[in-house]
Amino acid sequence: MNSHPYLRAFLAGAFVPTLILPLILTVFIVVRLVLQFPVPIERALVFPMALVPSLFGLWNMLWLASHARTNLPIGFHGALLPLLIAPLGGLVGSCLGVFAFASSGINLQAFHIPYAFIAFGVLCALAAYYLVWKYIVGFVNRTLGIA
Repeated sequence: MNSHPYLRAFLAGAFVPTLILPLILTVFIVVRLVLQFPVPIERALVFPMALVPSLFGLWNMLWLASHARTNLPIGFHGALLPLLIAPLGGLVGSCLGVFAFASSGINLQAFHIPYAFIAFGVLCALAAYYLVWKYIVGFVNRTLGIA
C-alpha cells in the first residue's frame, strides 16, 4: 500500500480533530444556549472548525516528508503544533473581536484571564498534543502504513 502516502498522511492527521470538534461544538452550544453565557461563541468557533483539521493533516504530511531527515518522533512533532495554532487563533480572535489583549491578561467580553493561567494552559496544550500525536495519530499512521 505505497500509493498516495501524503493523501493518507493528511487523512490520518485530520482524523482526530474531526472526531473531537463536534464534541467541543456540543459543549459550546450547551454553554451558550442552555446556560445563557454572554460570550459570542459563534465567532470563536470559526477558526477551529475551519482550519484545525486541515492544519493537523498538513502537519502530519510535513512529519511524513521530514521524518527521514530529522528522525523526530511524531509526539514531539505534534507537540510543536500548538506553537503554530495559538498565535493564529489569537490573531483571528482579536480580528473578530472575541477578545482583547491587556497588560495583565486577555479580556473576553464577560471575564478576564490572567497570563499565568494562559501559560499553564499552553503547557497543558503541549502535553495534550504530545499524547494525542504519539498515541492516536501515530496509531492511525501505522494502521494506514505510513509510519
